[in-house]
Formats: sequence, C-alpha cells, structure tokens
Amino acid sequence: MNARERTPMAAETAEKTAPASLDAVREEAEECRRCDLYRNATQTVFGEGGENARAVFVGEQPGDKEDIEGRPFVGPAGKLFDDVLEEVGIERKKTYVTNAVKHFKFEPRGKRRIHSKPNAGEIRACRWWLDQELTFLKPEVTVALGATAARALVGRPVPITKMRGNIVQSAEGVPVFITVHPSSLLRIPDREVRHAARAQFADDMRKVKKLMKG
Repeated sequence: MNARERTPMAAETAEKTAPASLDAVREEAEECRRCDLYRNATQTVFGEGGENARAVFVGEQPGDKEDIEGRPFVGPAGKLFDDVLEEVGIERKKTYVTNAVKHFKFEPRGKRRIHSKPNAGEIRACRWWLDQELTFLKPEVTVALGATAARALVGRPVPITKMRGNIVQSAEGVPVFITVHPSSLLRIPDREVRHAARAQFADDMRKVKKLMKG
C-alpha cells in the first residue's frame, strides 16, 4: 500500500489503543466521527457474521435499507448475494460481510435518498474499522466486491474488469479476490445480459469457495 494511501490513517491509528475484541470494535464504530458521513446517516452499519469466518466479503457502503436497519447486505443486492452463495454452496455461517465505508453516503432527491460514491478520503478514513475487522477475523480469503472495496483493501485503484477473478495481495499480505458488486447486476436492463452476468458472478463465488479451506 503506498504512502499516500496509508500515512494519514497510520498516524491516526497510532494514537488509538487497539480494541480488545471485535465486539469492542463494533461498539466503538457506533460513535465514529472519522469523516463527515455520520452527520446525515441514520447509524453506523458495521459488519456481521461468524468470528471464525473463512471468507470476508467487503462491499462499498450501506444502502438506504441497510442504513435504516443497521445491518449490511439486507437490500436487493444483498438478497441476490445470498441467493448466489446458496446456489454455489457457500455457508453464510462461514462468512462475514462488511463494507469499506460504514455510513450511507447519499444525495436527497425529493423523498428518496440516492446513493453517492464514497471519495478517496472517506475510504481512507474508514480503513481503520476494516483493518480491525480483518485483524480479529484472520480470514483465508477476503473478497472485494467492486472498485471501492478493492481500493480500500489494496490501497490503490484496481481495474475491476481487468483483474476480476484474480487475487491481488494487499500491502499486509492478505489475499484479496477481485469481483464485481452484486448491485451492478441489478442495474443491467437487458434480461439475458443480466442472467449471463449473474452466472459469471456465481462462477466467481465458486472460485472463492475453493479458496476457503474446509
């Protein structure tokens, strides 16, 4: 991970005493003020799953439904994700799901809240929490679902189309499997193209399953 990506967070992290457990990290994250996204979000949406998870899936950020419920991957993309994992035989109890950014970033449009992509500073600020999750979980494989997650994990922009289905090593030596975010499948208007994209995503998840030991 290059110095530009890591130095600001390294200094901030050095000032903070490491939490004693993942539950302690989760409690601390509830009061996160590392960037301004907390001001408009309903709440912090921390990761969830088994502490013995063999695979950690990292998305971009909570969506509208996740922000309201306080849980990751409970919206339409999360439902698709769950269906694909079940299809390929990955047990959810062996996984942990989280996001690169823990607060919902949006633009109000009438009564709707429209997703807005996190910027590099917001991704960097939230890396503290992701680092802590990975430190306690020690997964066999970490899966980057989309460009924001890949940037957070690897520390630099990753060309998703080019690197999809491959493993990239983070600066900490963590293997990061690159794929798309399931929400991208939902945005494909053509039914046949969407079906093919879902099948490709399922193939990616089969590769992830092989990387999970046991």
